[in-house]
Amino acid sequence: MNTTVNENIFNEYESNVRSYCRCFPTIFEKAKGSIMTDVSGKEYIDFWCGAGAVNYGHNNDFIKQRLIDYLMNDGILHSLDMMTVPKGEFINYFEENILKARGLDYKIMFPGPTGTNSVEAALKLARKVKKRSEIWALMGCFHGMTLGSLALTSDSDSRGGAGVTLDNVTHIPAPYMVDFDTVKYMEMLLTDDHSAVNKPAAIILETIQAEGGVHPFPVDYLKAVRNLCDKHDILLIVDDIQVGCARSGHFFSFERAGIVPDMVVLSKSIGGYGLPFALTLFKPELDKFAPGEHNGTFRGNQLAMVAAKAGLEFMLENHIEDEVVRKEALIKDFLEKNVPSCFDVRGIGFIWGIDVGTGELCSKITTKCFENGVIAEKAGRGNCVVKLMPALTIDDETLLRGLKIVTDAVKECM
Repeated sequence: MNTTVNENIFNEYESNVRSYCRCFPTIFEKAKGSIMTDVSGKEYIDFWCGAGAVNYGHNNDFIKQRLIDYLMNDGILHSLDMMTVPKGEFINYFEENILKARGLDYKIMFPGPTGTNSVEAALKLARKVKKRSEIWALMGCFHGMTLGSLALTSDSDSRGGAGVTLDNVTHIPAPYMVDFDTVKYMEMLLTDDHSAVNKPAAIILETIQAEGGVHPFPVDYLKAVRNLCDKHDILLIVDDIQVGCARSGHFFSFERAGIVPDMVVLSKSIGGYGLPFALTLFKPELDKFAPGEHNGTFRGNQLAMVAAKAGLEFMLENHIEDEVVRKEALIKDFLEKNVPSCFDVRGIGFIWGIDVGTGELCSKITTKCFENGVIAEKAGRGNCVVKLMPALTIDDETLLRGLKIVTDAVKECM
């Protein structure tokens, strides 16, 4: 046990803004695969996965060895946007094995290393290309915490922290929220000269709302939004920061709908090893930034590029997409059999939610899960959804053991 670190250090010196440590009040020391271990030696099955940042498990041996080899060879670690071997190798592998393999043609932009950096770059480019300031987003969405991304994000607690007016965004009801066709509603906003709503440069959406409470959008809805954007000369941006990189069973979450967005934003697991990394992808005809018009000091995170390429290799060589589809059936079957029918279970691939109706009950359940050795996050309106996001590499036995702890906690706390 590490005796030099205790909770008093965090309570006394760290900002009050810290949050997750309040939900999981222990000091973690090690992590391997799907298991996190605290300083007392207690093990926890990780159903949180760094909010999707460690898709391939903690300290994945394949990726780790690539990082060690690179460091031991004194590989360059920081280079802004200069040409480097790791960057060239990543670009080539990503284009040839991910994009071209799916019939996709995107330019790759390296913004700052986090998801909100990628979103901000996409917004800025969309407005530049279309010469319109308005963006449409969906209620229930989460796109980041910097001002442009926060203007898109819909939850009141996040927005309340901005301290300034968040504007140039119109929020449209998500398809699960209302009993009318929200695509027809958007059509009306665009064509009615009394709608008082400006035509947007882009519509941005998550094909599976995660923080909004785990809501996979229907394929027909995604196709209809794509058609609407084509009809009215609007760019479609898909935010795959949390649900991309094979979490849905496809590398890109929009693949199941057979659509091609104009832009895609990626972060979290594209970093391969939990390292900060982000990409903004866009069709070649949208490549309108002048040199240096959008930049960032850490857009040259070389170590993350090494890890990202290794992560993609690991994913393809181990058929992770197929494994996610196989294990999705295990998760769905287990939850449907073991979650009381009064609660709504929804999800796809390796992101699932149990809607228990109230934040109070959800908090009790996630606390009980933590006590019994599972880390699971809360999401949705009023934090009423138990959100499950295991590593894509989790073995069947550990997955089912973790699911049993979760469902037992649901029953016990009812």
